[in-house]
Amino acid sequence: MPSHGVEEEDKPCRACSDFKSWAKKQNRVTFTAPTKQPPPKPKDCPLDKDELGKATWGFLHSMASYYPEKPSKAQSESMSKFFNIFAQFYPCEPCALDFQEDIKKHPPKTESRDKLAKWLCERHNTVNIKLGKPVFDCSKVHERWKDGWLDGSCD
Repeated sequence: MPSHGVEEEDKPCRACSDFKSWAKKQNRVTFTAPTKQPPPKPKDCPLDKDELGKATWGFLHSMASYYPEKPSKAQSESMSKFFNIFAQFYPCEPCALDFQEDIKKHPPKTESRDKLAKWLCERHNTVNIKLGKPVFDCSKVHERWKDGWLDGSCD
């Protein structure tokens, strides 16, 4: 049973908030002075929304870039199922609900590596636009997530 009469659903969720917002909801002091930086978070803390998102997109894009060029029917079906299941269980509920709606409108394209990588990049760009972040050039997904930049900077 939750303490202090707070329902489980009403508790602040690290996976749904950036760290500063989460800390404020916890009634903790945050540093706002421009010259003073907050102490670094220990590395073994739960991920906040931004950390979770970055790690998740990195995983998903890498998975898409290593997906078979010509998947079997079973692989294609499994990948479609994966994204639908993933959308149900993503730890940030508002993010999960948005992704569920997006993939209803734009179902996973699992016929090939290139189609899956482009589809995922487009889904990521939908989120980037919503958050006011730059849009990624989807023609460069394999450079970013598998092969490395053409300038050799990843070698």
